[in-house]
Amino acid sequence: MSTVRTWAVALTGVDGHLVEVEADLSNQTPDFRIIGLPDKSLGEAVQRVHNACKNAGLDLPRRKLTVNLSPASLPKQGSSFDLAIAVTALAAGGAIASQPIRQVVHIGELALDGRLRPVPGVLPAVLAAARAGFDTVVVPFANAVEAALVPGIEVRSATTLAEVAAWHGADVVVPDVEPAEPAALEPSGSDDLDLADVAGQEEAVDALVVAAAGGHHMLLSGPPGAGKTMLARRLPGILPALTVDEALDVASIRSLTGQVVDALDRRAPLEAPHHSASVAALVGGGSRSARPGAIARAHRGVLLLDEAAEFSRVALDALRQPLEEGSIDVHRSGFTARFPARFQLVMAMNPCPCGNYGARGGECTCPSLAIRRYAARLSGPLRDRVDIELHVSRISTAAAASDRSSRLTSADAQRRVVSARARAAERWHGTPWRRNADVPGTRLRQADVRVGADARAPLDRALEKGLLTLRGYDRVLRLAWTMADLDGVERPGRDQVGRALFLKRGFLA
Repeated sequence: MSTVRTWAVALTGVDGHLVEVEADLSNQTPDFRIIGLPDKSLGEAVQRVHNACKNAGLDLPRRKLTVNLSPASLPKQGSSFDLAIAVTALAAGGAIASQPIRQVVHIGELALDGRLRPVPGVLPAVLAAARAGFDTVVVPFANAVEAALVPGIEVRSATTLAEVAAWHGADVVVPDVEPAEPAALEPSGSDDLDLADVAGQEEAVDALVVAAAGGHHMLLSGPPGAGKTMLARRLPGILPALTVDEALDVASIRSLTGQVVDALDRRAPLEAPHHSASVAALVGGGSRSARPGAIARAHRGVLLLDEAAEFSRVALDALRQPLEEGSIDVHRSGFTARFPARFQLVMAMNPCPCGNYGARGGECTCPSLAIRRYAARLSGPLRDRVDIELHVSRISTAAAASDRSSRLTSADAQRRVVSARARAAERWHGTPWRRNADVPGTRLRQADVRVGADARAPLDRALEKGLLTLRGYDRVLRLAWTMADLDGVERPGRDQVGRALFLKRGFLA
């Protein structure tokens, strides 16, 4: 019989690559070989396929069977190739028709009794199949809802290998069995946090709205109990709702981590790793397959580093490249995985090891050298990539007892943010940028969008005195444009530039 073919998907990061699965029989000593750069778990598919076919009442050919995964140079890992391998093996032996499987993508892991087990990464795999022009994909029953989130492709879910074989013309009895279910994960908790819960801190709330409107990174410093974490956790609630494409990107990353994806969540995600997190936990990694780290899981959302000064210096400096490029490359022997990482960074830290330096009514016991060393745990290059640096003080008794109804709600703040972003998007129409934080400094200094000399004068003086680097200068310009969008003015004036300088460096122009 001629070689039979079907298709599967190999994932490298969130990128799916279509893999042609070929099976061929030869008149040699009976054997079953998988070639094409499989990893150990994929090599073990031979035994899973053998047992699954036998227990499903399907006979494999008693000849030498070679299964090739093409392109052979592409590393392949995981058990999601099991179903495609079994289908081609059965088609090579004549148990099922070979023609119908040529235009179908098969994804799924086989249990020894022939059931189909769910696999992680189904959403990006189905996305890759749809973009490659395929019309039909077969997935395990437990992954059906996730796969159906991809528009424009027919998803056929199956409980057993026998069910798939029957679709392709096999004469087999389909057993009535319970489908394999994914392992239940703890819910991430409610994200219904409102800015109205924040008492006082009007200055910090205004800074949070500016950060959301322009996509700016933030550093909040202050004593324990000032509300830094409370403020930071409310940033996702005032960000605009994700578009369908953005929600698919976020859901694809969640799928890779093994989370159950049963709907497109239009809310911006929030990731808050513990300060003991390693570099690999932040940027992603793994010896045999690359898994997304915290910065990839925060894509299109917020990465909160609470107690930022307690993170290792190496872990913090690993953020510098993704902050600039919006992606992270994980290099391993034999492959490189790229994950998207366009997030807003919010760092919260105490002013000193004991936390009471500069706090009203607090007594700091830290020597001056310890205070300087603590602040220096955030490197200069990392601080230079942060747009807003704000000191948050503990609120007074009067602010704590004030009427809640007078405070800004998340819904009101979100409307302001959406309006400001619409103005920015209109201004940068026809360019790759939509948020002010993404616009390069060289563009902001061009004549058609250059801030007037009078308004720019305080900023120029700060640069001449060495209080700002050129990167910091550009970040102040971006902040000024965001403030102009929030204020509804055509171009930043001296007021917007002065407030931007204050948010960046903590001094008034």
